[in-house]
Amino acid sequence: MFGALNISTSGLIAQRTRMEVITANLINRDSQLDAQGNYAPYRRRVPVFAVGDPATGSHSGVHVQEIALDTSPLRKAFEPGNPLADAQGYVEYPNVDLATEMINAIDASRAYEANITAAEATKSMMLSSLRLLA
Repeated sequence: MFGALNISTSGLIAQRTRMEVITANLINRDSQLDAQGNYAPYRRRVPVFAVGDPATGSHSGVHVQEIALDTSPLRKAFEPGNPLADAQGYVEYPNVDLATEMINAIDASRAYEANITAAEATKSMMLSSLRLLA
């Protein structure tokens, strides 16, 4: 029974991390400069999930293995007067799409809710088992 709770908890943690990554993507969707002020358009981050828990060696549950950079091309806009424009007059913007991020946020929210429901069902079964034993 506790294994089922651990699986649900790992899912909650993974989806929370996913929501944090989505939030960071949305916040930086117009960021063209890095922390030092250099021209370096933000690249979308993507959480990569993996099976199990590397801390305990368990093969149950899920964890965020890494937060990878999205390698899709950056958005380009023709702005010849912009000081950040290249020789052809194009300026690169982050590869963050608002619609995609919002859909991912809804999906992560629903997955989080499903893990809470599973944890509540497990807790209910544990309480019923304890009542039978008493």
